[in-house]
Amino acid sequence: MHAERISDALREAAAGWGVDDVRFRLDRPKDTSHGDLASNIALTLASRVNRRPRDIALDLKARLGGIEGIERIEVAGPGFLNFFLESVAVGGTLHRILEAREEYGGNEDGGGRRIMVEFVSANPTGPLHLGHGRQAALGDVIARLLEWSGWEVHREFYFNDAGLQIARLAETVWARYRQLLGHDEPVTEGGYHGEYVVEIARDFLEREGDRYEHERSKAALEAMRRFAVSSLRDEQRRDLAGFNVHFDEYYSERSLYSDKRVEKTIEALDATGLTYRHEGALWLRTTEFGDQKDRVMLKSDGSATYFLPDVAYHMGKWERGFHEVINVQGSDHHGTVDRVRAGLRALGRPGGYPEYLLHQMVTVERGGEEVRFSKRAGSYTTLADLVAEVGVDVARYFFLMRRPEAHLTFDLDLALDQSDKNPVYKVKYAHARLCRLSRLAHEKGWDGMDGPRAPDADTALLAAPAERELINQLGEFPGFLRRAARDRAPHILCDYLERTAGLVNTWYQTGHPTRKPELAALVYDEPLRSARLTLAVAARIVLRNGLKVLGIRAPEAM
Repeated sequence: MHAERISDALREAAAGWGVDDVRFRLDRPKDTSHGDLASNIALTLASRVNRRPRDIALDLKARLGGIEGIERIEVAGPGFLNFFLESVAVGGTLHRILEAREEYGGNEDGGGRRIMVEFVSANPTGPLHLGHGRQAALGDVIARLLEWSGWEVHREFYFNDAGLQIARLAETVWARYRQLLGHDEPVTEGGYHGEYVVEIARDFLEREGDRYEHERSKAALEAMRRFAVSSLRDEQRRDLAGFNVHFDEYYSERSLYSDKRVEKTIEALDATGLTYRHEGALWLRTTEFGDQKDRVMLKSDGSATYFLPDVAYHMGKWERGFHEVINVQGSDHHGTVDRVRAGLRALGRPGGYPEYLLHQMVTVERGGEEVRFSKRAGSYTTLADLVAEVGVDVARYFFLMRRPEAHLTFDLDLALDQSDKNPVYKVKYAHARLCRLSRLAHEKGWDGMDGPRAPDADTALLAAPAERELINQLGEFPGFLRRAARDRAPHILCDYLERTAGLVNTWYQTGHPTRKPELAALVYDEPLRSARLTLAVAARIVLRNGLKVLGIRAPEAM
């Protein structure tokens, strides 16, 4: 709130010099002796108004002196402005947090508009791998961030249950089924070699018996396809539910054909005059919309390429009322972005629809060496394996704490470390310590921590540097949530929570390095104790809300 007020005043002052598009920084200094907020606006304005930065800064200091909540303004160095807030103004942050509680940090940027987040969308041909796990965490938390920003979010999983990969799955199940019946049946080229296919074949044999032992008919393969896809979809749902990820809808690729959506899309694209025949295939002039080359819609044998059902699917999204869509996909989908958007633009949809967030893959390391510990899936580590090894909360946090576009090395040694060295444990411990303060206060009969007395605390008493820094950090939570939602960047929230936990721990230890740290807050001076307990409650609310957005538990004891 104070930052917004100061920013508005600085922009208004710049406009008075005829500069309406000024760009500047307003940050919280690392050194609290430099104030609660600092800006470089005078340095950025210097060349625009042809004045020395320090002279501009001195002028701004005189102009801004009357802003409510500012105790003083100092000019430092070549022209930096340092703002020192009044203690009462700083403490007001705590009252706002305690008033909002579980809603603190949210905003209404979305205005109740509908948005779809499509993510995971794994082929039902095997267990979920670590790339799916990272995508599940990213998509789920992006959806949660959008909900905290006032959007009505629809989570969707698109499963590719048609095409060559599914046919190969059925062929593989057939081969394993025959092997279980004692036949020397090889797995076809391009088949699936994980132990999970043997499990599916064994379950199929148990249900159907040997009725298909000598029948490799279309009906037999279709029965095996349906059984295998159903089994793997159920497994994927269970793994995702165990990972605290749920979907509003699972959308089938096959339905695009049964509902005639693909057929209608071909007709609509043909009607644009942008299609043509070449070497027996039907092409679309996607180069008209910025694609690198034209794309085949229908092969010479009449079968559709992946491009065509993708366009049909996204036209369906639009027709269902989702004019805002975010697709969270692996970086291997990079080549599909331009062609899908081109196909949609040919049909009148706007450029940039849908929005894509492409993430890099994941490797797991122990002792600096890459490890794979899944035999069941064959060549890769499954999400279920990793969760069983490190737990849901740690896996989610580690998937989220790096930029999506950066390759993620999952450090098993760090993930299994349950000390403050592990970033998610650092945040959890900070929350648990604050809960311990609540319990100790209750045991001593000081029940003002969560009750109606807390908002009446004299928070102006919280003047120590560690207290001021922590309060300012708590006040920035809504801004960090807004940024993380706007940029589709959960790692921003992870960074914020780790820094907040560090400040909580510093404050918690202040004054009593050799005795019980909680004594720093549970002093017998009632006004000061009430103020410090109010700070503890506010910090606990922020940590809990932040972990909730990440889909991670906030423990009361550890």
